[in-house]
Amino acid sequence: MSESKVKPATGKLGVMVVGLGAVTTTFMTGVLMTRKGLAKPVGSMTQYDRMRVGQGADKKYLKYNEIVPLADLKDIEFAAWDVYPANAYESAINAEVLKEKDIEPVKDELQKIVPMKAAFDHNYAKRLDGDNVKDCKTRWEMVEALREDIRNFKKASGAERIVVLWAASTEVYVPVNEKVHYTLEALEAAMKADDRENIAPSMCYAYAALSEGAPFIMGAPNTTVDIPAMWELAEKTGMPIAGKDFKTGQTLVKSGFAPIIGTRCLGLSGWFSTNILGNRDGLVLDEPANFRTKEVSKLSTLESILVPENQPDLYGHGNDEDNQYYHKVRINYYPPRNDNKEGWDNIDIFGWMGYPMQIKINFLCRDSILAAPLCLDLVLLSDLAARAGRFGIQRFLSFFLKSPMHDYTKDEVPVNHLFQQYVMLKNAIREMGGYEADELID
Repeated sequence: MSESKVKPATGKLGVMVVGLGAVTTTFMTGVLMTRKGLAKPVGSMTQYDRMRVGQGADKKYLKYNEIVPLADLKDIEFAAWDVYPANAYESAINAEVLKEKDIEPVKDELQKIVPMKAAFDHNYAKRLDGDNVKDCKTRWEMVEALREDIRNFKKASGAERIVVLWAASTEVYVPVNEKVHYTLEALEAAMKADDRENIAPSMCYAYAALSEGAPFIMGAPNTTVDIPAMWELAEKTGMPIAGKDFKTGQTLVKSGFAPIIGTRCLGLSGWFSTNILGNRDGLVLDEPANFRTKEVSKLSTLESILVPENQPDLYGHGNDEDNQYYHKVRINYYPPRNDNKEGWDNIDIFGWMGYPMQIKINFLCRDSILAAPLCLDLVLLSDLAARAGRFGIQRFLSFFLKSPMHDYTKDEVPVNHLFQQYVMLKNAIREMGGYEADELID
């Protein structure tokens, strides 16, 4: 083992979240309750997982904070932006994810988290009608206003470091435009020219965060940091970026279950996924342009795990349009369920001599309960990466994300296989802790 070169996690860590809805308030409440010893951060890898470092006689199983210096929960200070003016306490009550008895003990702290005005464009989320919105004439004005928010919060909270996390709604789909999104110069010019078609509000948040020396995490499937111009900015500012879309329910099942089919060399004829959910996320995704953004991120998971070109006998039996299994994803807005999402997976497989079989998975999950620990892990590990001098796309955080960022300009294929992603996560932590990255991704 060599000496860890990561800077210590001294002082406070400011966590600024875009969106103060169900996911964010569940995350904040859980952290504050855990700090008081009134709740357990179940589902958080940084708080619970133990991993091996060293081999043979030197082998040890340690928690992450015993390997690398992670920020302590007691050092976190929260802030948020939202189109609705309700404070974190009101928003947590309105979200109806947590019971009142699990919110009340931290009521005073939550009430102090009052959302700043959001940088918002109604055309990017037509189902949202809040008026706690910045009055910005151009996208560049949005950037400047957000940078000022970050500076002001850093000063007011006394935070030494900031991480910015997007946990707001899915924006309408923004296709990558090489003329605008491929260089930082072109991106900045488009922001200054107020190019509203190619510059989503989320890009203004990412640009502001990176420019202020804060890592940026994209928790929705937006195009935001998934463009070469942002990679260039991350390199220029020496900041980590991660995305996109929290891997909570159905995609978690898919990235963990598809390897069973692949490893056992069974065939796949089709995989039909449908979801019902009723929270604000479901409302926004009921708009076809917003669903398109989500669909792209959910569809990509399976194709890189079960690859028709590698095993044509097993995965080359598809519909007439293409030569692979049939893969369909649907999301349906269903208000009675609120945050309790239901994901159905209907999987048609075949075995020996082509005989068909079926697998059905019905995951009745709670979206925010699964997303909150991901928020915590992504924030702490992005802060760690920044202190370790790692910048640009953080591939080791793919474990937590539905549609992992990758350099598509160089035909890089993202790793979607959950257990390979876990190896990437452990190896990065080993390296940052001064140990050898000693597991292979086969």
